[in-house]
Amino acid sequence: MPKFILEFEKPIQVIEEQIKNLKSSTSSSNINIDDKLNQLYEKLNSEYIKVYSNLTRWQKVELARHNDRPHTIDYINLITNDWIELHGDRKFSDDPSMICGLSTISGKSYVIIGNEKGRGTKDKLYRNFGMAKPEGYRKALRVMKLAEKFNIPIITFIDTPGAYPGIGAEERGQAQAIADNLFVMSTLKVPIVSIVIGEGASGGALAIGLADKILCLENTWYSVISPEGCASILFRDTTKARDAANSMKVSSEDLLDMGIADEIISEPLGGAHNNYNEMASIIKQVIIKECSILQSLSVDDLISNRMNKYDNIGVINSNE
Repeated sequence: MPKFILEFEKPIQVIEEQIKNLKSSTSSSNINIDDKLNQLYEKLNSEYIKVYSNLTRWQKVELARHNDRPHTIDYINLITNDWIELHGDRKFSDDPSMICGLSTISGKSYVIIGNEKGRGTKDKLYRNFGMAKPEGYRKALRVMKLAEKFNIPIITFIDTPGAYPGIGAEERGQAQAIADNLFVMSTLKVPIVSIVIGEGASGGALAIGLADKILCLENTWYSVISPEGCASILFRDTTKARDAANSMKVSSEDLLDMGIADEIISEPLGGAHNNYNEMASIIKQVIIKECSILQSLSVDDLISNRMNKYDNIGVINSNE
């Protein structure tokens, strides 16, 4: 499968092609190309640093949506020792766009819940492009209550363009399902750590994102609406999504500055899609660290801190 390349990644692709062509052209000869290859590798590394250290908000949105970016199921496969997926909301059906299950990571138990977009046309349709329906949120809530019953920390992976807005979803209570999740998550008696691994749009993301700790991968975005949606409202022109992204301040750095995100998780050079194993290893260590800290708190302190966190979001200090 051809590597997916974004517009701003093309200078990197040019150097990678030069390296590939140099290797193939001399594969059957005795010409020493080590010096030339070393020069190209140094040039490639410099280009990586140049490109990825100066990303605009819109470019980070593009990276968050990158076709090759790791999904929830990829991280589950890479960080868990054991994984048992749970299905169904016990009311209507199962929703493949929301993955829920029990796992162990380094010998400790965790409940993992996450949006899954799917790969390839058939799988994307099956996963509904990561847009959960009411039954997906009810399944997540059922598994969260199970985690509370057995005192197991909850990890959620956020990566969705939003909740599914179809007529059937609305008829089955989409808004109510999201509201129920928010209400119950606010007082769950176990640690909740939410990690934005791609894009986090609207209530569809928030429905599994009310947490003790909100962590954002470096190249992600999280907002009440997509830049395109905002542009269509503010400018009546979806092509102005770049301008909207700047106005909305959707990047992980913006979220940290505003006190919404608690921490930014650095990605490997070139983004998470360039090194699944390294990204998964970083996330694994962060999960173990954050849950260990949260589990040391009493239940009363855990819930009180969670409430205070959300009470203080959006508060303006008049003394500043």
